[in-house]
Amino acid sequence: MARTRFAGDLGLTTRMTAVIFLLGGLFVALVVGLMYAFPAYAWLIGLAGIGIAWWQWYSSDTIAMKAMRAREVNQQQAPELYGMIQRLCTLADMPMPRVGVADTDLPNAFATGRSPRRAVVVVTTGILRRLDAEELEGVLAHELSHVAHRDVLVMTVASTAGIIAGMLGRGAQYGAMFGGFGGGRRDDRNNGGLPIWLIVLVGSLIVYAISFLLLRLLSRYRELAADRAGAQLTMKPRALASALQKITGEINRIPQKDLRSAQPMNAFFFAPAISGVSLKTLTSTHPSLEQRLAQLARIEAELGRPGS
Repeated sequence: MARTRFAGDLGLTTRMTAVIFLLGGLFVALVVGLMYAFPAYAWLIGLAGIGIAWWQWYSSDTIAMKAMRAREVNQQQAPELYGMIQRLCTLADMPMPRVGVADTDLPNAFATGRSPRRAVVVVTTGILRRLDAEELEGVLAHELSHVAHRDVLVMTVASTAGIIAGMLGRGAQYGAMFGGFGGGRRDDRNNGGLPIWLIVLVGSLIVYAISFLLLRLLSRYRELAADRAGAQLTMKPRALASALQKITGEINRIPQKDLRSAQPMNAFFFAPAISGVSLKTLTSTHPSLEQRLAQLARIEAELGRPGS
């Protein structure tokens, strides 16, 4: 992670390394498999794979900002928000990220960007209206810790294999509808072998499923790590717990249509845009509210001990 005053997390670093290694291997295997299946287009497939990975890395902040229709703001446009992030960055000894605001009633926040110097921390107008200063400070410290730990970058890059697998799965479905892919080994079916579209479909589904589960496991842990680091930096875990409870309660009042439109960003949000659904599942992007509050209560108790 970047050298800041945010508490380091060996568990997070180990998990990020393992996920990048495993999904990187899957990504390479997927691309090589496609090159083998379609030798006539091998160079194009290899170039496309590299291009998608580069685009994911390079444009992660732009894509996320556009998805939430967020705008970048400066110190004159949002003095209180900008000043709070600036103070936290000084306290954490880290570069000042860009600051964004998304005009939506959904109370939430997220951080993204390919490096600490290219990072952006975005808050919604809904969260600005609902949280007091200490609660907002806790949420911002949580998001800044994602930047310091570099787990936002890892989540973005690691999702490349799943994105390509999803695209291939859809392409294979079209191949089945229109009689298989052209080119490559179109005589497999006549030779008694499996049709290429079926091999591609099965392979892409396997890669997508593995990528989905690994990213969910990492996402849940990184949220707990960010809660810990943010609470320890501000020394106010109770304020972060209050923000969590308030935001979760307010999300339950947001119309389902608005929640569904925001759900593609769930893995990056401070709290998932889900109403009335238990998060204690293998596919959830966040740990349960109970887990997060219990951890913050333990930190509160530890900070209250003499000499801590």
